[in-house]
Amino acid sequence: MSVWLPSAPCTPGACVERAGSLTALPRAVLRFAAVVALMLVAVALLPLGWGSPRLRGRIPSEWVRRFARTLVRAAGVQVRITGSAPDTGGVLLVANHISWLDIPLLAAVRPARMLAKKEIREWPVAGALVAGAGALFIDRDRLRALPDTVGRIAGALREGAAVVAFPEGSTWCGRAQGRFRRAVFQAALDAGAPVQPVRLHYRLEAGAASTVPAYVGADTLLASLWRVVSTRGLVAEVDVRPLIAAGSHPDRRTLARAAQPVTHEPAWTHAALVSPERASQWSVSKWSLTKSTP
Repeated sequence: MSVWLPSAPCTPGACVERAGSLTALPRAVLRFAAVVALMLVAVALLPLGWGSPRLRGRIPSEWVRRFARTLVRAAGVQVRITGSAPDTGGVLLVANHISWLDIPLLAAVRPARMLAKKEIREWPVAGALVAGAGALFIDRDRLRALPDTVGRIAGALREGAAVVAFPEGSTWCGRAQGRFRRAVFQAALDAGAPVQPVRLHYRLEAGAASTVPAYVGADTLLASLWRVVSTRGLVAEVDVRPLIAAGSHPDRRTLARAAQPVTHEPAWTHAALVSPERASQWSVSKWSLTKSTP
């Protein structure tokens, strides 16, 4: 299996719980329309901003942060950010991956170039936005492309750009999680750039964890978006952890291990999201889930 093709056992049917109350249909429709409209506006403004290599930086970073927060709020999701990232200089931001909402939430921390699978180019509206914003696309089916991808990430970091990566390589439901793949951390080592872990968590206003924002398995982007805009009281928590200084770890393995624990809640398990009958089929280890056979 390619290092770019990790898999998650999370599926919409087993992991996405429709907890919490639904918002009124007219409000949900307005939220849906507002999110799409804001994405279209962002696509139209890309030639004036940091997405174009020749014009990058003409839109202040603070405007990008505010726009990203506005996009998430338009979907009806409250945003809680603790900690901060450096405003300048190359830095590799790494986070656990749950939802398409993760992307604007990290842009609200610091505008950055995103490491994304090439399939995202085909997303309606969002694909054009991600591509125009300078994403570094990867072909996960081609292992031979890995050194070139690492080199391009390292080059962006040396130029002083922030790069966002989701080292799990796949979205998870928010309570289960995958282990961090090591390859992307080699780019930080090669560039002499610090790593900044970010922990993403979604919950309801009442405090209970929510898997509604999860974008997993065979889920579609439109279905996930509708699930979010039609749910009342969603809260996104973004915990920006302290920088891991360049040179503080000798290799990518130890660097990945240092970054991973602070982005995950140890109590989260896949088994907690499914029925007792299904849960009995899964054994949970520190880094993986294994299904037992009868």
